[in-house]
Amino acid sequence: MKPLVTLYTRAGCHLCEEAKRAIEAARGRADFDYEEVDIDRDAELRRRYNDEVPVIAINGVKAFKYRVEAKELLKKLEARDR
Repeated sequence: MKPLVTLYTRAGCHLCEEAKRAIEAARGRADFDYEEVDIDRDAELRRRYNDEVPVIAINGVKAFKYRVEAKELLKKLEARDR
């Protein structure tokens, strides 16, 4: 089963744009599903992540906040396969 990488984001977030680029770079080297979730569309997500976006989760578990690099994402994905 492929891992699911979720990017919790919001409009106008420049760090979110950087995170998207890192995730796209990682997708070229690893097979995983990807989804983006706008926290401002869900009151609970906004409450949970308002001051932390972007948040990147792998299979529902927070793996990164604020910044992510493709190589670090790949390492965490590989570690979860073991």
